[in-house]
Amino acid sequence: MQYIKVDEALWASSMLPEGILERWFIASGDTVKAGDRIAEVRIEDALHEIVAPAGGRATIVATANAIIEPGSILATLKPQPA
Repeated sequence: MQYIKVDEALWASSMLPEGILERWFIASGDTVKAGDRIAEVRIEDALHEIVAPAGGRATIVATANAIIEPGSILATLKPQPA
């Protein structure tokens, strides 16, 4: 199992220690491919897309509008058998 996290580098130029998970582009249980756009987070006034790091079945663990911090786990990714 792999974790889908918010990249800590997104806070490199931010003054605020947290952001908001604006929305999901997938539903929990959806199968995604590496590079698929899966969520959007807001840090200060900037929106950032979160993409799947690999393919598999995603299980959402953070709800839309949740407060997130650098490195927060947004979802888990279970690889699909070949």
